[in-house]
Amino acid sequence: MQDCKQDDTWNIVDYRREFKERVIDLILTIQNIEAGLDISLEQQPDLLTIESNYQQTGGGFWVAVDALGDVIGSVGLQRETEAVAVLKKFFVKDGYRGAGVAAALFDRLLAFADQNGVKTIILDTPSLATRSHAFYRKKGFRQIDKSEAPITYDYPDRNSLLFRLDR
Repeated sequence: MQDCKQDDTWNIVDYRREFKERVIDLILTIQNIEAGLDISLEQQPDLLTIESNYQQTGGGFWVAVDALGDVIGSVGLQRETEAVAVLKKFFVKDGYRGAGVAAALFDRLLAFADQNGVKTIILDTPSLATRSHAFYRKKGFRQIDKSEAPITYDYPDRNSLLFRLDR
């Protein structure tokens, strides 16, 4: 799918290698400075090779960029089976939350999933991220126990909740 214009101040675009450092900075800042999760880059090596971990394996990765080209949001869909994928790295920079960026990123991910036969999306999110939980529930996700996951899904050993969306 081509880049899509969202408004006059930001766009949703397919990930390109030129975004790598800005994506890493966005994610590490939100995880560690804002949320205090203490997750290192080494603990999430998929960020170093987004192309091979997402795009080249039947999934996708998208970024929201502002008018200056700064990365203000990200979301990835990691394909696990023909019909199951994991939503990962869904972040929106402070100052852009509540402005439609998350909804646009999620809509882009869903459009891709629909076009590519993904029927089930799962994700994990910190238990303290109540704003995220509300967003996911509004979008049709339901909280599940790990035993209800349609794949073997190892998520980080932290206080996280698991969610599932069946389409």
